[in-house]
Amino acid sequence: MASTRKSSGSGPYSYLGPAGTFTEAALAQVPEAAGAMWRAVSNVGEALDDVVKGRSVAAMIAIENSIDGGVTATQDALANVPNLRIIGEYLVPVSFNLVARAGTKLKDVKVVNAHPVAYAQCRAWLESKVKNHEHMPATSNVASVVDLLAGVSGDAAIAPPGIEKHHNVVVLAEGIGENKNAMTRFVLVSKTTELPKPTGYDKTSIIVELPEDRSGVLLEMLEQFATRGVNLSLIQSRPIGDELGRYRFVIDAEGHVRDERMADALLGLRRFSPKVTFLGSYPRADRAQAKHAQQYSNKVFTDARKWLAGILG
Repeated sequence: MASTRKSSGSGPYSYLGPAGTFTEAALAQVPEAAGAMWRAVSNVGEALDDVVKGRSVAAMIAIENSIDGGVTATQDALANVPNLRIIGEYLVPVSFNLVARAGTKLKDVKVVNAHPVAYAQCRAWLESKVKNHEHMPATSNVASVVDLLAGVSGDAAIAPPGIEKHHNVVVLAEGIGENKNAMTRFVLVSKTTELPKPTGYDKTSIIVELPEDRSGVLLEMLEQFATRGVNLSLIQSRPIGDELGRYRFVIDAEGHVRDERMADALLGLRRFSPKVTFLGSYPRADRAQAKHAQQYSNKVFTDARKWLAGILG
């Protein structure tokens, strides 16, 4: 069930709650959300439904983790909910502590509440220090603590640092994640069709369905990018679900749709595939400049178009 943080600002904005999640930390990076009303929701589907039905102007959702890869629930939701656009991305460093009710010792822990993504990042530590434990999935990193304190499940919970400031728990262990450089990428999703202006450090997200299941068809899809000098930073397959062997691909490509090479690649994809979903072009959170060879510059594409126009008269 959604809860709302009151304010006098505009909005609302939806995010995976309750308060204290990494998603809330990502939303705190959005200048327009400062002072706005925030709606804490239980899952990605509810967050996107808020946007579709106008309860929120935008929703912050996790889409990729540096350890666990793409967040499949988000990818599938974006593939099945029409008319949504990604308007920005945000990075949040991720670390985890193991917390418990007061009086609990590490040796007492048998069941650990954790969001599946958090559990995957902490599994090696748990298997070493909390042998033969059971994992109880939670809907969020903070919900794992709420369930613990409510007596719903668990002897301990994996939670973000600082959770003890909001809930009556003690920290049994700090920094239990396997990778100390772990990062989660979040995207802000809206119904707007207005494109952010190109910055030179942009990313374009799309979802592409293969036209048929045959040898070489995936290569043909990738060639739409390679022959235009467009680099891919993410490509992940997801089953379409209508029959065995049918897949769609979630793709992040370096560049903006207003870049000539990207626009030409998308036109090639649209001719190739029966369904291409454009999710948006937006500035990269890391501000890394897109690099390409000189033969793929905007001028080369526009000059080629002028050359052809001269032939056609």
